[in-house]
Amino acid sequence: MGIVVLTMKASVIEMFLVLLVTGIHSNKEMTKKIKRPKFTVPQINCDVRAGKIINPEFIVKCPAGCQDPRYHVYGTDIYASYSSVCGAAVHSGVLDNSGGKILVRKVAGQSGYKGSYSNGVQSLSLPRWRESFVVSEGKPQKGVTYPSFLTYSSSKSPAAKAGKCPRETTKAYQSPSAPGTTAQPVPLMQVLGTAAAEGTHTTLSKPPPSAGSTTSSLRPQPVGQRSQELGETELWKPGSVLLDAGFVPKKELSTQSLEPVSQGDPSCKVDLSFLIDGSASIGKRRFRIQKQFLADVAQALDIGPAGPLMGVVQYGDNPVTQFNLKTHMNSRDLKTAIEKITQRGGLSNVGRAISFVTQKFFSKSNGNRGGAPNVAVVMVDGWPTDKVEEASRLARESGINIFFITMEGASENEKQYVLEPNFANKAVCRTNGFYSLNVQNWFSLHKTVQPLVKRVCDTDRLACSKTCLNSADIGFIIDGSSSVGTGNFRTVLQFVANLSKEFEISDTDTRIGAVQYTYEQRLEFGFDVYSTKPDVLNAIKRVGYWSGGTSTGAAINYALEQLFKKSKPNKRKLMILITDGRSYDDVRIPAMVAHHKGVIIYAIGVAWAAQDELEVIATHPARDHAFFVDEFDNLYKAVPKVIQNICTEFNSQPRN
Repeated sequence: MGIVVLTMKASVIEMFLVLLVTGIHSNKEMTKKIKRPKFTVPQINCDVRAGKIINPEFIVKCPAGCQDPRYHVYGTDIYASYSSVCGAAVHSGVLDNSGGKILVRKVAGQSGYKGSYSNGVQSLSLPRWRESFVVSEGKPQKGVTYPSFLTYSSSKSPAAKAGKCPRETTKAYQSPSAPGTTAQPVPLMQVLGTAAAEGTHTTLSKPPPSAGSTTSSLRPQPVGQRSQELGETELWKPGSVLLDAGFVPKKELSTQSLEPVSQGDPSCKVDLSFLIDGSASIGKRRFRIQKQFLADVAQALDIGPAGPLMGVVQYGDNPVTQFNLKTHMNSRDLKTAIEKITQRGGLSNVGRAISFVTQKFFSKSNGNRGGAPNVAVVMVDGWPTDKVEEASRLARESGINIFFITMEGASENEKQYVLEPNFANKAVCRTNGFYSLNVQNWFSLHKTVQPLVKRVCDTDRLACSKTCLNSADIGFIIDGSSSVGTGNFRTVLQFVANLSKEFEISDTDTRIGAVQYTYEQRLEFGFDVYSTKPDVLNAIKRVGYWSGGTSTGAAINYALEQLFKKSKPNKRKLMILITDGRSYDDVRIPAMVAHHKGVIIYAIGVAWAAQDELEVIATHPARDHAFFVDEFDNLYKAVPKVIQNICTEFNSQPRN
């Protein structure tokens, strides 16, 4: 009986083995017969953003012409998903402007994206975004199947606005693929349902980064744990999938179509330079407090191209620019850069630093915008080791509004060591207290953030923005009498043009007008007609010679009524009168009326002009406002002296 049982068992085993071998063989035959579907590379337009595509890894074909600045790109090497996919590919150098195939992989959102100019594309900075991507050459990885059709999100659909998931976005959430596997579509709702069921033990793998990224593994990141890769601070979690799948939080609905980069506070459009103390005496701890103060100011200002821009100069023995006005265009990037500043040591040469800022910092190449007020905030620990008065005077005359923040100033016993007593008042724009902040100790510095920001942004009170060259209404009163002659009249017009060239001309800066006179008077052009220097110079060139007698007194009255009556209240009123002879009428009373109305008269006489009459016409003291030239061909020599006297008079105004 036992032998029969054993025989039956052997037969069963033999039959099982035969079936197993047959099954394996049949499976191989079936596998051979199944043909892999042919992969078709999907095409996209230049304006397609990565965030609109749900697939975490895909190959696409970009058209030609994606170098166009209309297709915005955010970041460098790792790009925010708000970027144009093809624009990012051109920026990274994977494609040129003729288009082609690229491989795109999604990675986690970053805490900051740095803008740069590369391959004809200017990428922008961005403080933070929920998802990123990297691009590489469009070569498929071995063993990975890429989608022939992309799955798009539809954040503008009615379902999305109602808080429901659009049907099209629930089709397939493409699970990240690892080498040697096939990327299988997984229903999105299944992924989310599983995540909800498993609670905190659920892991959701990130799409793999490109070879050029800084990540080193394909480890899944547990929900609730901050990723340490790529320096990111945002979590890669199911919520980020929801965002791109059409679930838009209520707070974000109104901002989805807007540019994510802050343009800055337009009510505080200033170009701001901080001169920070990096001297050895300050110590590491106080230097860190100083940096934190800068970061707090940057945050409070709301930095951006339409608002305030900020650069930093550190001084010790010699000043050095840490970054200029155009280096960082938002508060987040600026705070990151401030954190990286290291102390230089040395003395505390503030005067040298102010000279450096005047000569080199506020330039167009460093991002100076011209129309925005220039502000320099000088931070001093104790007192400077050099003199600041002369350097500050030149800065003020250049239109720089100097503020001083003095920490732990000299005590009574220490004042004997101060090289330049009362240095802050000698440096600041005005001595009325608006431009000076005294801090008793470093630990109180944070209390000055808001007062400083409020003052810096009060552009109406930034008095030093006005200079001798950008704050006047200048009326030229030109003698067109017969004694001048056609040739000499053209020389006079060239003199007028040479003077005008020295000023900053615009509708908000210096404005130019002109009157020609003989017995009669003619308004050639008023202050409000031309607002650019080329237009003013062309208008001067077109003035035609009139010829006639010489009624200078009547010309002054006419200019007061027809020209200076339309001068702006906040402008200095300058009358520059050029004549070649004695007037046929009285000039004394018209000149007195002009002086009484606040019009400053510069009288320039040529050839047969009467010196005593010039002195009567000119503003007191006559030695600074009356000039005589022996012949017309020497008029050009008077230009530097006239400009010098105009600026000397302007800069001698009280600073209280």
